[in-house]
Amino acid sequence: MTDYKLITFGDNIDTDLIISGKYLRSSDFDSWKDHVFEAIDPKIAPKLGPDHVIVGGHNFGCGSSREQATWAIKNTGVTAVIAKSFARIFFRNAINIGLKVFIAPNHKIKDDGGKITLDEKGGRIIYGKKEYAFEPYPDFINEIIRNGGLMNYFNNKKRA
Repeated sequence: MTDYKLITFGDNIDTDLIISGKYLRSSDFDSWKDHVFEAIDPKIAPKLGPDHVIVGGHNFGCGSSREQATWAIKNTGVTAVIAKSFARIFFRNAINIGLKVFIAPNHKIKDDGGKITLDEKGGRIIYGKKEYAFEPYPDFINEIIRNGGLMNYFNNKKRA
């Protein structure tokens, strides 16, 4: 179990709020991380890194089916995104690229700048004195994540 800083968002964070379409003309995928959540707060992107978890409300990643939104988040280096619910295509895109996303439908995490403890194997989030459950990934999804996404997973399987 590891402690993480968190950045919290409310409900209905759509893909345009995650990464504005004006940045998607660039083929430099890595540059997207500099503009992630810019429409909400331009100061968020520089704060994000491997010591952070993003926490959202209902319907995180709604809107267009643009895969770039998941890449923009993944390229910041954040460990995971936790939400009460995700748009289905966002959730699938995240798994496909190896970004950890966990559904915790009953969480009440709202404190920006706070800390959480994430127990991935046990399916628990510890926030202060409260615990919230999420469904841990099955082994095959964990393997996709460990390989850095679906394409890497299949390429590594072919070589084996």
